[in-house]
Amino acid sequence: MTVPERLEALRKRMEEKKIDVYVVPTADFHQSEYVGEHFKARKFITGFSGSAGTAVITKTEARLWTDGRYFIQAAKQLEESTVELMKMGEPGVPEMNAYIEKVLQAGETLGFDGRVVSVGEGQGYADIAAKKDAHVNYQEDLIDEIWSDRPAMSEEPAFDLDVKYAGETVADKLARIRKEMKDAGANTHVMTTLDDICWMLNIRGNDIDFFPMVLSYAIVTIDGVELYIDERKLDDALKAKLAADGVKLHPYNDIYEDVKKFTEDTVVMVDPGKLNYAIFNNIPENVKTIEQRNPAILMKAMKNPVEIKNIRKAQIKDSVAHVRFMKWLKENVGKMKITEMSASDKLDEFRAEMGNFIRPSFEPISSFGEHGAIVHYTSSPETDVELKEGQLFLTDTGAGFYEGSTDVTRTYALGEVPQIMKDHFTLVAISNLQLGNAKFLEGSTGMVLDILARKPFWDRDLNFNHGTGHGVGYLLNIHEGPTGFRWKYRPGETEPLAEGMIITDEPGIYIEGSHGIRLENELLTKKGTLNEYGQFMYFEAITLIPMDLDAINPDIMTAEDKKLLNDYHARVYEVISPYLNDEEKAWLEKYTRAI
Repeated sequence: MTVPERLEALRKRMEEKKIDVYVVPTADFHQSEYVGEHFKARKFITGFSGSAGTAVITKTEARLWTDGRYFIQAAKQLEESTVELMKMGEPGVPEMNAYIEKVLQAGETLGFDGRVVSVGEGQGYADIAAKKDAHVNYQEDLIDEIWSDRPAMSEEPAFDLDVKYAGETVADKLARIRKEMKDAGANTHVMTTLDDICWMLNIRGNDIDFFPMVLSYAIVTIDGVELYIDERKLDDALKAKLAADGVKLHPYNDIYEDVKKFTEDTVVMVDPGKLNYAIFNNIPENVKTIEQRNPAILMKAMKNPVEIKNIRKAQIKDSVAHVRFMKWLKENVGKMKITEMSASDKLDEFRAEMGNFIRPSFEPISSFGEHGAIVHYTSSPETDVELKEGQLFLTDTGAGFYEGSTDVTRTYALGEVPQIMKDHFTLVAISNLQLGNAKFLEGSTGMVLDILARKPFWDRDLNFNHGTGHGVGYLLNIHEGPTGFRWKYRPGETEPLAEGMIITDEPGIYIEGSHGIRLENELLTKKGTLNEYGQFMYFEAITLIPMDLDAINPDIMTAEDKKLLNDYHARVYEVISPYLNDEEKAWLEKYTRAI
């Protein structure tokens, strides 16, 4: 079916179920940012394939809300779809809930699948319905009724993440979580977020493309853990390990009935942003709930010493692979056919040679020329183009090693490029280095520091329409809260930066129809001087890959900017060169030379 045909089929189901407005988010049952093929309902009903966006369908309209990363991509993919693009945050564009409130009439019904909507979102919809004297139906998965060839849910096996990688036992993690529960006055904690569950139990899997997690739910009590999972994913050794930590296994979907059995003496800790609305509504009304952020969110963001040691190894591996890739790319472009997709594959070949490589840590962004202006562009056989001299090539990719996950962006000049591209590249490099070299007092958030990255752009009346950085999980989500670099308030990214947090630094500039540039390092948050003014903090760049000097214009850099770049490149050479052969060392020396 075409998208208009799918919308027609959906509207027939809406009429049969007496649903007047239907919401289709980008989500699975676990509030995951990226979802498996089975859960891509919003892509199915709109044709838009980006990782973020929510569709609202009425009897006569279909609209899609998405953020600035996807404006160009969504506009192209929604052509001929009859779905109207709503550019979030743009002037004149209503917020989604305001639109729903406007179109929902008294006596009508607002529908959504409560399993793919968080408690907070579901309560927001319920408030709208109450205000409009309307109704809510959260028990209908209407997309499933019209998606005849819907992919099955994953049956991939899970695996144990040994403590030599995790750095902390399951018993110790559970003890820390239970302390948080007791401090909050709770004796039960319901968890649906996959990264929190996998981190807590030191397990990983293959149920979401690129993100090594396992579809599961968990209920943590003071003396045990109830894990809801397809047992076929677990081998005998992993079952025994879980049992030794007091984990009891249940069928995946049984949680919806089991929470109904909570008694009056159960006090449940729930995170409204991380628990799905259907489970929450199945908890009996006489059971007390305490709303509090999942304890694991902050715990897993602050990496332990073993994780940090391993992550440094992963970053060195990825940096070596990138250096070899950069050398290969510059020496072969124009001499052999290289396309966006083949270049991406070649980079992963270099990564695999480093050992312990599991898979890419997210869907690769490999974009040449004007494709670079599409922030989250994904090359495909239909869009794959050959790389040629005279343009820029942007690669935003990551590696999942057992030692940790990486997220790296570099933009390369292929041959001689126009001066405006060099100026833009240099501006992005200045921004990256200024933020990466911040010194700040403990308690500062990413909102405080983002001005350091934005100032070089704002001084020139320029900007980039995405966050400047995000936390990175250890073989979990590549975008990990609870902090980030962003000038505008965003829930879930307001935690002060703390020792052990790893956060990306990735400013960019995007000129539609011409080029895009992004440079991304991962930063490790560290403690510096402690004095009468407080605890000072700073960042260490743990990504060690040259910023392409072929695209640098020194004339627009200050002496400080040049020193920051030279100091960074000196460290790149010092750390990475011992892993290279003589020819590679000589090449790296050229691309890390002082300017």
